[in-house]
Amino acid sequence: MSHDHDDRPRLTAAQAEAALNPPPGRLGGDLVVETLQGLGATTVFGVPGAPVPGTADALDRSPLTYAGLATESGAGFAADAYGRITGEVATLLLTAGPGALAALPALQEAAAASAPVLAVCAQVPAAGLGGGRHGYRRELRDQQASFRDVVKSVHTVRTASQIPSAIAAAWESALTAPHGPVWVEIPEDVLSAKTALPPVSALDATPRELYPRPELTLVAADLLTRAERPAVIAGGGVVRADASGKLRALAERISAPVATTYGGKGAFPWTHPLSLRSWPAGPHTTELLESADVLLVVGTGLGELTTAGRTFAPRGRIVHIEADAGKLEANHPALGIHSDAREALDDLLDTVDRREDPTAAERVRAALDQHRGPGQEPGQEPGQEPGPEPGPEQRTLDAVRAALPAASPGFWDLTPLTTWAWAVFDARRPNTMHSAQGAGGPGYALPAAIGAAFADRGTPVLAVSGRDDALRSAAELATAARQGLPVTWLITDDGGHEPPPEEQGAGPAAPDLVALAAAFGVPALRTAPESLTADLTGALRAPGPSVLVLPGRIRSRTPGRD
Repeated sequence: MSHDHDDRPRLTAAQAEAALNPPPGRLGGDLVVETLQGLGATTVFGVPGAPVPGTADALDRSPLTYAGLATESGAGFAADAYGRITGEVATLLLTAGPGALAALPALQEAAAASAPVLAVCAQVPAAGLGGGRHGYRRELRDQQASFRDVVKSVHTVRTASQIPSAIAAAWESALTAPHGPVWVEIPEDVLSAKTALPPVSALDATPRELYPRPELTLVAADLLTRAERPAVIAGGGVVRADASGKLRALAERISAPVATTYGGKGAFPWTHPLSLRSWPAGPHTTELLESADVLLVVGTGLGELTTAGRTFAPRGRIVHIEADAGKLEANHPALGIHSDAREALDDLLDTVDRREDPTAAERVRAALDQHRGPGQEPGQEPGQEPGPEPGPEQRTLDAVRAALPAASPGFWDLTPLTTWAWAVFDARRPNTMHSAQGAGGPGYALPAAIGAAFADRGTPVLAVSGRDDALRSAAELATAARQGLPVTWLITDDGGHEPPPEEQGAGPAAPDLVALAAAFGVPALRTAPESLTADLTGALRAPGPSVLVLPGRIRSRTPGRD
């Protein structure tokens, strides 16, 4: 049998010379850095001091940007956001034991959001692998066990020669749909030992494409073509696959109303005649979706948060497109199509027939009108009849929307304001609204916004937190200030989870958040609802980081059928 080797990577003359005469003094850590460079990495996240042994000098010599955050959890959240915003693999460097475990909540959030994060973690010396109790520093009996149920894949290195292959395999895994975090462990002594191996070059870690099976596409297209009342629920998988345009084209082709999940915000235009906006937003939208005779669910597993505590009960046939096989038909029986959202929607567009239904837009408008109430609906659109006076939650979100540029991403901790934003905030563009809804990681917003700012220093980024989450992540203000990052942090000072006054005793008073920001050298001011738009606009336009504190309590919104 003959083989065609023309597609194999080739060495340049300079690479061939370096391979035959490797530079002296290189360590295992050099192989890590060289592999990351060869795979296309540009930014590496960690904590100050380059936590992976043997990599400090190699990082200094490389063109890679080392983004050092104050904590491992902050570095993990920043890497998560970088992966979400760019669609590229974000590398996270960690130490063994406590350092690694501190990043676990961030990796769980990355897994829930399908963010491609490559965690490269130092391990105890190779002699300590295998569960023995040798007394090495930061020793865990089975470090991988803490991460195996969270990440997509685990890759263990025992010798220097295994480093490039293990990292390349993990990189490919992270970028293969569904995207997600991956884990590489390398013993400290392997990283710190000298190596005579040649510099790493000519790597290939091209992810595998995930196409739908053609017979399933044919059946799905037939169902949608013949449907009398089709509808669509679009999730974060549509955003991650950059498939918003294809979703819109399909919805218009078959005249199907479209609702997005919280993670799918921006996947479908907010003001489109077929847009049900963010669902679940109430019983009327839910009834429209439940009554669809064919419901196309794409890029979401219809989990607990999306379905208001699993109360959603569709009565028609479901076509479920999902890249994560574990989520496929996990909550509702369906015609399950295991595929990347972009590929599946593209094939449906090639197969489905046009279906005209002038009543579809009327049913959407009726469902949205029935939801209208104080604080529950977006601001009025041009030509729309005035509705009831919006409540304080909606006025706050309207002020944020007016100030935030359409291209600017926002990162939201799980605050009461966020529960309203899920339902009524117009993201305007895909991949611009992110919250810690997958794992509920506390203190997510600020370090995530920092990660997005590292991805694009020219675009202002918004972080939104309540007081409790602000106190958890305030140390990262030092990172934003040190790097001069364009991050504006809006803190809704709602009192947090304080006990009633009679139970507080003589403990310290709540900190002054404006003074706290000033202690980091970050400009800060206390804003008010009536001045929020102007204050936020000014902060977002100013160079470097800034903090706005908005006093006042905001009630949580109960999503779904209430």
